[in-house]
Amino acid sequence: MYNHNRFLPLALRTFGVIVCLLYPLAMFWPSGWAWHEGSPAGNNYFMMIVGIYATLGVFLIRAAKNPAAHTSLIWFTVWSSVVHAAIMAYQGLTQPGQHGHLVGDVPALLLVALVLGVLANRGTPEIAAAT
Repeated sequence: MYNHNRFLPLALRTFGVIVCLLYPLAMFWPSGWAWHEGSPAGNNYFMMIVGIYATLGVFLIRAAKNPAAHTSLIWFTVWSSVVHAAIMAYQGLTQPGQHGHLVGDVPALLLVALVLGVLANRGTPEIAAAT
């Protein structure tokens, strides 16, 4: 039988590192990651989002050591990513000049939700039961 549980810690670490890199992503591909013009540091709202995601990233990395003990964090990441992606997809479709998000952060958030959701559901019974 294929063991999906061993991939959950890897996914948590990978996505944790990626969300910690939101600021550099916005520097190199602003149309896919930042919702404002100019430097990422020039927007207070964006910097607040960077701080929140960096914090989430650190906790996802820490959760990789014992995913079953961090089910709430994993499922918060899954469902908040779905909600965030849905809102951003709507805004990307309805606001001029924001279509880059439909190939940047929207699919990235849905990928995070899908991978963590599938792996958590196929992981330990404690994680799957938390859904």
